[in-house]
Amino acid sequence: MADRTAAQQERLDALLQEKRTFQPSEEFRRQANVSDPSIYDRARRDLEGFWAEEAKRLDWFEPYRRVLEWQAPWAKWFVGGKINAAYNCVDRHAASHRRNKAALIWEGEPGDSRVLTFGMLQREVNRFANVLKSLGVKKGDRVAIYMGMTPELVVAMLACAKIGAPHSIVFGGFSAEALAERINDAAAKVLVTGDGAWRRGNIVPLKKNADAALESTPSIEKVVVLERIGKAANIAMWPGRDLWWHELMDQASDHCAAEPMDSEDMLYILYTSGTTGKPKGVVHTTAGYLLGTAATHFYVFDVKEHDVYWCTADIGWVTGHSYIVYGPLANGTTSLIYEGSPDYPDRGRFWDICDKYGVNILYTAPTAIRTFMRWGTEWPAKHDLSALRVLGTVGEPINPEAWMWYHEHIGRGRCPIVDTWWQTETGMILITPLPGITATKPGSATRPFPGVEAEVLDENGRPVGPGAGGYLCLTKPWPAMFRTIYRDPDRYVRQYWSRYEGKYFTGDGAKVDEDGYFWLLGRVDDVMNVSGHRISTYEVESALVDHPAVAEAAVIGRAHDIKGQAIAAFVTLKDGTAATDALKDELKQHVARKIGALARPDDIFFTAELPKTRSAKIMRRLLRDIAERRVLGDTTTLADPMVVAKLKRQYEETGQAE
Repeated sequence: MADRTAAQQERLDALLQEKRTFQPSEEFRRQANVSDPSIYDRARRDLEGFWAEEAKRLDWFEPYRRVLEWQAPWAKWFVGGKINAAYNCVDRHAASHRRNKAALIWEGEPGDSRVLTFGMLQREVNRFANVLKSLGVKKGDRVAIYMGMTPELVVAMLACAKIGAPHSIVFGGFSAEALAERINDAAAKVLVTGDGAWRRGNIVPLKKNADAALESTPSIEKVVVLERIGKAANIAMWPGRDLWWHELMDQASDHCAAEPMDSEDMLYILYTSGTTGKPKGVVHTTAGYLLGTAATHFYVFDVKEHDVYWCTADIGWVTGHSYIVYGPLANGTTSLIYEGSPDYPDRGRFWDICDKYGVNILYTAPTAIRTFMRWGTEWPAKHDLSALRVLGTVGEPINPEAWMWYHEHIGRGRCPIVDTWWQTETGMILITPLPGITATKPGSATRPFPGVEAEVLDENGRPVGPGAGGYLCLTKPWPAMFRTIYRDPDRYVRQYWSRYEGKYFTGDGAKVDEDGYFWLLGRVDDVMNVSGHRISTYEVESALVDHPAVAEAAVIGRAHDIKGQAIAAFVTLKDGTAATDALKDELKQHVARKIGALARPDDIFFTAELPKTRSAKIMRRLLRDIAERRVLGDTTTLADPMVVAKLKRQYEETGQAE
């Protein structure tokens, strides 16, 4: 793998030494949803037959005529079928023995809580679906959602699905500018937001950010505002445009028929960072996505009828879409939602919630696990975690040390760990253990899910041997695969399907060991993975250069024990501008305002010049080597090798560039 970073090579070398394996217990194996390893062979022999059998777990308004039409890179799944995602997630359960079963358990950061049964959730979804209709939203219209982690966020997205209006959820931590960019790309008709949200005891100013965004979003006609904070939010309501959620809901009927959607009708758009240019609008369609999330949720987490399942992600990211809402609710599972931070009011909050609600399945990020490790074992030790049965990880590769800590101190040595790999674009989990049959290895996502085919390829598209690193690619279509980039199909083909003909290029590095297990090595492009969130170097660089003091900037992700990657920026200032600590702080805040707090650089280094090739391309690989204090890689293509040598010397001598 020619452009593997030094950090990836170090991770690869370390992983090659990992020999520990953990077999599922006989007790777990006996009751597991998958106990027969032949599921892999069955899916490999008859891909379409496998997914057709899985499709029986959904309710269809009209049967599909064909399982798959595939002409790479264009896929159509369950061709001709009619279905509705909200009907499958809510209505059919409300009409069954699950009517009074908890669909959502919600814990607010200040300690307030609510439970919505499937029957209650149906009424709320129907009411808000009718609210959207009253605001002129029709099938195919896009609805933007910018909310905190409350049950109303789930209600809003399912109401969109109920009437066939694709939702575009924007993470509540994003700035006004990022929100406006996403609204405009989707040409959303209505924005649903809140007066604010709680985070570490502070108010997240959702409505104020939305007001700033709406100064440049001509497609928005109406704004629906949820009252979460109250007077302390100190918001303004724009007459004729802004409407209160509760007032609209009080007037709405709780009866609404589900719109029959074609299998390939768009369910939602979700924006993710790109290596260049604006964020990409990832388009997911209805039937294949819903089936993929439901099937993987059922098998990977070994879900049982009475389980309390908690995915700790934010619904603003794809993990929340797929594994808080669509997958769990399609399976009739009780899904827990938490509004706030894991360290508020203290560092035991997650374990308090697990104890309080008897959580059986916990799905969280390696970033969180590494943070818990740093906080110490006394926090989980104070709580009863005996209800936990399955543990999961998501968002980035997990290092073996964090895996073992999770196994010993959270699972208490008895819970299988499902370390999952997938992407916003894939929609569903693609590489994962199946906890009843897979022997796990700390740090490995193990094997592709049944029906998923993956390879690790070298530069020339040849499969690499055991232990060698390469590019992770997918060689067969899967139901939840995204169909295109919204309004930019050429970019879809160019970015994902052009490197190797007929194969999906994931952008991740990986290796396969002698047992056929996959080990993920992280991104190979210029997208950083910060605490499981993908952030483009281009976006952060653009925000820095937007500041009047900055002439040029280069951004890299450096290795970080907690976050996976931390953002480091090398900045060249305009002539006459002094490089001060105050300016560093100002630039960090500037990026946070432009993009959101998650993109705030950890480090800013001032430098007179940046290392560039003769064609003027900034060599970020070398900057990463400098930031991580590694031996410099090849410098022969640099226009002036002395630039990087000087930068490295300054960094090592002073801890910063000059």
